[in-house]
Amino acid sequence: MLLCGGLKRTAAAGEVWFEEFAILTAMSHLEPILEPVVEAAGYRLVRLRLMGGKRKTLQVMAERADGSMNVQDCADLSRTLAEFLDQEDVVEGDYLLEVSSPGIDRPLTRVSDFARWSGHEAKIELAAAVDGRKRFRGLLLGLDGSDVAIETGGTRLTLPFRAIAEAKLVLTDKLIEEDLKARKAQEEH
Repeated sequence: MLLCGGLKRTAAAGEVWFEEFAILTAMSHLEPILEPVVEAAGYRLVRLRLMGGKRKTLQVMAERADGSMNVQDCADLSRTLAEFLDQEDVVEGDYLLEVSSPGIDRPLTRVSDFARWSGHEAKIELAAAVDGRKRFRGLLLGLDGSDVAIETGGTRLTLPFRAIAEAKLVLTDKLIEEDLKARKAQEEH
């Protein structure tokens, strides 16, 4: 389990203040328990996070096999997971369950995501620096074996998938256009 710190900006009565919180990622103990429940409900688990502090939030990001996820899907999956979590008591203490879609500028969490979204711009952050750099932004070129290929600054780089701490697509006109086409095609069917 990787523990990362962060800040949450909160406004109250016109004031701005910051509250510290921790994000637990790589949910190796929860993912094998929750992924089968998500799949049985007809969805694919995209990302699982437990953010904590005084009050924990269990974030479940999911989608259908075709990449879609609407408000009703979120509500249905939320009910299914809430029932399971209440019965199995796998998260210690009080927490808030949050179910969402990956969105257009989705996180890239599996090796297959980097092949699927080849040709789109992405931001990648490594757990440890490679040649003095941890952050990369560029055009995804797919996979080179199990490494992620990206073009940045006119240079082709390969980054070990296992070294990636976080990655997500960058919101571009091309990505928006592709998303609109996919939504239109789903509406026609």
